Amino acid sequence: MAFLVLAGCDTSPPPLLRVAAQVWPGYESLYLARSLGFFDQAPIRLVETPSATSSSEALRDGLVEAAALTLDEALALVEDGVALKVVLVMDASHGADKLLAASGITDLQALRGKRVGVENGAVGALMLQAALDRAQLKISDIQMVPLGIDQHFAAWRDGRLDAVVTYDPVAREVEKNGGKVLFDSRQVPGRILDVLVVRADALPRHEAALKTLIAGYFAALAQRTHSPMDAAVRMAPRLGVPPGEVASLFAGIQIPNLAENLDYLDGPSSQLETTANHLAKLMLCKGLLRALPDITHFATPDYLPGTQP
Repeated sequence: MAFLVLAGCDTSPPPLLRVAAQVWPGYESLYLARSLGFFDQAPIRLVETPSATSSSEALRDGLVEAAALTLDEALALVEDGVALKVVLVMDASHGADKLLAASGITDLQALRGKRVGVENGAVGALMLQAALDRAQLKISDIQMVPLGIDQHFAAWRDGRLDAVVTYDPVAREVEKNGGKVLFDSRQVPGRILDVLVVRADALPRHEAALKTLIAGYFAALAQRTHSPMDAAVRMAPRLGVPPGEVASLFAGIQIPNLAENLDYLDGPSSQLETTANHLAKLMLCKGLLRALPDITHFATPDYLPGTQP
């Protein structure tokens, strides 16, 4: 009896939910929520990574339980055998991902033979392939330079690239330093979604923290609407721009609200799973996947505010 009483009074701390994310406007509301203190009483740690590749590797290796990733990055992990659940759609890129080129390169066809920097990940590959398809060029027609997002601007500034596939806020710095946009994600609508994914084996242990994380995220979105300048001041340092420029970084993305997230994630054949299936087939055709991953029950609305698992 004494043992049972003691077992029922377990005072061990709840497990820590570690969430990886790199600098990207669509993920910034997570960090705004942290700045506002919405996670202070919860076992949540945001793990800042230098690139999407780093976030994917951390999730694959079990160094974090969750990560903000593009949908195609999540599909690549599932193909590699990492069981994941999409619990939140964070944004859809609508111009924020860009291919920029130096002056003198006035159209996509002029990329032939040029040095093009691109992150070694699915989004960069998809953007580059779509741009080359538009120009009727092949990968072999350019000099592809694999670079992490944290290396893009330095390589551009130092003259080691003729063009680069990148995204805000790095794209904005490249534009300020002579880059001209030749192609952006508005020309590939619906292909680049950012999602919050959680390892399926971590879900049972982190239900409460995950709900707090997502509720805090939506509260931070509300703060951006009601107190935009305060939010901008808090977000500016991580985004690397003055507070007055923060709003412009969000011009190239669409951020689904709670109702839109329910539309994306709910139902046996959810909008997210339909989009993921189409994207997986495209990635397979382009050689970005070796086989179609099983994404049955890939998405769940159970951790959104007001829902019950």
